[in-house]
Amino acid sequence: MSSTSASESTGKRPPSTIHIDRLLDTVVKQDASDLHLTVNKKPTLRIRGRLVELNTKVLEPADTVALMKSITPERSQNELQEEGGSDFGFAYGDAARFRVSVFKQKGNVALVLRQIPNELLPLGVIGLPTIVKDLIRRPQGLFLVTGPTGSGKTTTLAAMINDINITLDRHIITVEDPIEYYQTHNKSIINQREVGNDCPSFAEALRRALRQDPDVILVGELRDLETIEAAIRAAETGHLVFGTLHTNSAGGTINRVIDAFPSSQQSQVRVQLATSLMAVLCQQLLKRIDKKGMVAAYEFLVVTPAISNLIRENKTFRIDSAIQTGKKFGMQLLDDHLWGLYEKGWISIEDMIDKCRNQPSVIEKIKRAGQSIGRAELDEEDVDTSKGNDKKDA
Repeated sequence: MSSTSASESTGKRPPSTIHIDRLLDTVVKQDASDLHLTVNKKPTLRIRGRLVELNTKVLEPADTVALMKSITPERSQNELQEEGGSDFGFAYGDAARFRVSVFKQKGNVALVLRQIPNELLPLGVIGLPTIVKDLIRRPQGLFLVTGPTGSGKTTTLAAMINDINITLDRHIITVEDPIEYYQTHNKSIINQREVGNDCPSFAEALRRALRQDPDVILVGELRDLETIEAAIRAAETGHLVFGTLHTNSAGGTINRVIDAFPSSQQSQVRVQLATSLMAVLCQQLLKRIDKKGMVAAYEFLVVTPAISNLIRENKTFRIDSAIQTGKKFGMQLLDDHLWGLYEKGWISIEDMIDKCRNQPSVIEKIKRAGQSIGRAELDEEDVDTSKGNDKKDA
């Protein structure tokens, strides 16, 4: 959808006492990450992780319907009626792009709009490990970027693709749902395909991409077995493939991919991953305590011959130890990076404990350092000990 203004995207706006343009202006001016619109609640922004109500009227059913129709393409409106929800993206002039999730709740329409900055950030600015710049210049392999919703995976991937685009001559194909960051041709050719608009599914777009002379393929989400199979096959056949998963650790990511396959195929998949997987980057997004925005914390796995053997031999439980001993390759555990950010004074002790993988270990480290845990002055028995287990991500 290539409109110059949200209100112009579908023509005539239905009557409403609240106009979407004013709301979007506020989102941009307040540098909010999200705008929530739901019945019986005032429009609400998410600013640095906190929900903040706007000083407007409480939304009525007619308001959310009118606001929805002012920005939602007909295809997505039909999907809302048939499926109860739809996702799409649109440009708000030159100010920003928005990813929109429109859905029904209690029979009424609700919307969540995520602001996507127009500016593509350089790799160095978003704090990625320096080795990433070298890895994404390799001709083939599978590079997975993982983390919970809202952890900045899309921004990280856009930065990687942009770096390739401006430095290398490649044919880049992205498959996204929806397209968030718009990229323009530079040294590379870049074609961005939107699921539901340009192609029916991730898996179908991946199958067809292999006939389109690609060098680099970005898969917005490895959401089913068919898509995962196609991504691994593309990486094996001489392409650089990027993909995302909602996992929280490097070892858990590998287990998630393998567990997606029937047990009869898992041994073969381990062999395929051992040869095709290049790196796993797991990230979390945290508020900076100096109120200078957000900062990302990373767990980073580079697949060395030793890591390949662990994957092939089904010994992924040893991956954390291998990451600790692989610092010379640029590897790091999430909890180590969180601790570094805490020592720099960038994040709070509470956020570090909330986001870490092994709470008991981190709390013990805090106590040994003679630091106060604050609201998290927890006895060992009160700690969520499940976060300290090397279990697979659910």
